[in-house]
Amino acid sequence: MLQRRHFLQAGAAAALAPWAQMQALAQTSGPGYKALVCLFLFGGNDGNNLLVPIDARWNDYQRARPNLAIAQDQLLPLNFSNGGAARYGLHPAMPGLQALVNAGQASFVANLGTLVRPTTKADIQANRVPLPLNLYSHSDQQGATQSGWADQPPRHGWGGRLLERSVAQGAANRGYAAISVAGGNIWEASDAGLTPYRVSPGGRFGFDFYDPAGSDPLSSAITGLLAEQRSNAFERTWLNIVTRSIENQRVLSAAVNGSTLTTPFPGSGLGQQLQMVAKLINAQAALGQSRQCFFASIGGFDTHGDDQLQRQNELLGEISEAVAAFHAALLEMGRADQVTLFSASDFGRNLPSNGAGTDHAWGSHHFVLGAGLPGGRLYGRFPDLTIDGPDDIGQGSWVPACSTEQLGSELAAWFGADAATRAAVFPNGAYFPRLPGL
Repeated sequence: MLQRRHFLQAGAAAALAPWAQMQALAQTSGPGYKALVCLFLFGGNDGNNLLVPIDARWNDYQRARPNLAIAQDQLLPLNFSNGGAARYGLHPAMPGLQALVNAGQASFVANLGTLVRPTTKADIQANRVPLPLNLYSHSDQQGATQSGWADQPPRHGWGGRLLERSVAQGAANRGYAAISVAGGNIWEASDAGLTPYRVSPGGRFGFDFYDPAGSDPLSSAITGLLAEQRSNAFERTWLNIVTRSIENQRVLSAAVNGSTLTTPFPGSGLGQQLQMVAKLINAQAALGQSRQCFFASIGGFDTHGDDQLQRQNELLGEISEAVAAFHAALLEMGRADQVTLFSASDFGRNLPSNGAGTDHAWGSHHFVLGAGLPGGRLYGRFPDLTIDGPDDIGQGSWVPACSTEQLGSELAAWFGADAATRAAVFPNGAYFPRLPGL
């Protein structure tokens, strides 16, 4: 049998349960199931090579980064329904995402970034507006993007704040409203009592070696320990947490094991993450949730001196394959209009090359996938690619034309949040207009 000390250590490490449940502040969810999936690209993805103009503006793009520019005939054409005469191409490693955009199942948001107030280059030069804290810091901008609160240190995330106001206290399995398949994150952290549940993409849920009814020595020892009466407050709390963890694991394991999907997923890390998200969505009826938020991630986008072309080719290819499989699974489940996946990252990167890769910048381009939203469109405003031009605050760093809060507020509206709830979730949201068309 495990020594008691070792079991306490193992149990503390595996205590996954979202056991503290405080009162939700408002109930504003509409009917039917809806889920948001945040796909975070850690490191600051170079959006300048993700979405590229393939009209006359390509020449400005190529001049700024001759060693990193993708040839026009290699870029994958996107047929934006609202693009007018402007033409755009997608990174060549992403045919799966290209097909989704051109089929009206996905869209792009151009020049998105953290903002405190609507901001222009002239505003910055005249020092008229506050700027996000520590603008080019990875950790600070990851927190600002996920919190939706760029002028304060991040304490919780807009996904968690949204769920706290959308899922009623006492709802069955309320803790499963926020599930991460990529470890801890700020986006799902609540400002009240809802605690995210972390799930392994491989389907391991902690105490899977323990059978409460088992007679094997290990199960018997654990059952006996959990049944002990303790006078020490810390020991009682620990026993309570582990007991609830085991029960939550049992519920979640049973739900996922009963979730059968035939859609094949790539064996990549992100493929496994999104496959688990799909299984959890398919288990929605067993879990009884009408609103959920999921967090997935992929890293490696901090391409200062790497072979950026090769690195992005690998990472963006992995994203495209995994997202395409995820959409196919949603179609299999009949939930393509009930789930919205969106990408996010620390920040963008400079348009000019630093000789090998690119450095930290500001605005970037992101995609949104969901049949419940108008697809096949380009939202926001694409930046002027002129170095030292109207959108460049230095070295090809674009002032965002669209705030992460603007996009988040539109996704929250789709989620079912009314205006009052969106105002509570996004403290600076009142300073920004609605994102037209989304």
